[in-house]
Amino acid sequence: MPAVTHTSRFFVNARPVTDLDDLKPHIADQDRPGDLAIAALADRQHGIVAHWQLVARGYTRHQIHGRVRAGRLHPLHRAVYAVGHRSITRKSRWMAAVLACGQNAVLSHRAATALWDLRPVPSGPIDVTVPGRGKTGQRGIRVHNVRQLHPDDRAVVDGIPVTSLHRALLDLAEVARPQQLRLAIEASDRLELFDLRAVDAMLARSRGRRGQAVLKAVLAELRGPTPWTRSELENAFLPLIREAGLPEPQVNVIVCGDLVDFWWPEQRLVVEVDGYLWHKTRRSFEDDRRRDVKRQLAGIRTARFTDLRVRFERREVQSEMACLLSAGPGALASDR
Repeated sequence: MPAVTHTSRFFVNARPVTDLDDLKPHIADQDRPGDLAIAALADRQHGIVAHWQLVARGYTRHQIHGRVRAGRLHPLHRAVYAVGHRSITRKSRWMAAVLACGQNAVLSHRAATALWDLRPVPSGPIDVTVPGRGKTGQRGIRVHNVRQLHPDDRAVVDGIPVTSLHRALLDLAEVARPQQLRLAIEASDRLELFDLRAVDAMLARSRGRRGQAVLKAVLAELRGPTPWTRSELENAFLPLIREAGLPEPQVNVIVCGDLVDFWWPEQRLVVEVDGYLWHKTRRSFEDDRRRDVKRQLAGIRTARFTDLRVRFERREVQSEMACLLSAGPGALASDR
């Protein structure tokens, strides 16, 4: 009986191979980071990855360049790639610009206000702010070097590192016309994102910035010659009630577990006076509406008057208050 010799047959690229030396690169590939990890990273970053991110995940320079040669990674900037194809979106380009400037970079200035939906998408180079010195731009990227960037001046919108909304307004003040800045501020207020306290804190830690004077001037124009605090609003509303000969309310009392500005217990009516641009954030907006519903379920009406109405529509406010107070507990407030 003839001896039986067992040979193994391997296939590389559909070619039968018996020499194990031919298999070494392919066997070694099994222990290397694969394309799935790159795809997962790109999926979180609008289809973009950076060389430094791949190195941090265990890819060698040879492996990265091999994928470039094979058409799996497409260079967009120096050491920044689109994964799989070059058909990328606007947000992909923003992400690529940020990644091209390093780990601490953020989208800024006009591009940041566009990402925050405050202004139209700008043309020209993409603005990126980078803490530290010496970082230079690449084609299509305009770099703004700063000594440091406070954590409160950073944010992430749709996965893209970006300056906070209020820092973006300060940056915009340095490069845009005052009217453009005004429109951006008004847009931030409509989106319930503007917070004057956050702006004040940001300005306090950004002394010396060229945009400070412009931003302060536009804010002063928007809020009028005299900024009204909550107490000033309350002090203005109370004489308005007295002038009209209406019943005196209780002031700053707890109703349904919450502090309210004015309370008429007999009429079961709460009145809140609100600053339009200066006391609202998304959270406070939601909290106000939640408290309104809670009071309504308890049979309590709530009416809200803005600072502008209290100052400039006194007669109308007095007339509406007279109707509210005469309507009785079962009526609904119309000034919401």
